[in-house]
Amino acid sequence: MTRYYTTAEVAERYRTAPSTVRYWRHIGYGPKGVKVGRRVLYAEAELDRFDAEMARQQAEQGMRWAA
Repeated sequence: MTRYYTTAEVAERYRTAPSTVRYWRHIGYGPKGVKVGRRVLYAEAELDRFDAEMARQQAEQGMRWAA
């Protein structure tokens, strides 16, 4: 079964403020959330996808600096 996280839990995972997570959602950055009633929830698989994307981007930037 898929686990869903609240905005506060996502903020804790990324060591940032909940307002930052809401801003990311507003500008189309970060993990994609789904609206359930009045709440926005984030699937664990989506958080994992975002983590992998961030790791890939950091690896690319590291390769650019090494070249």
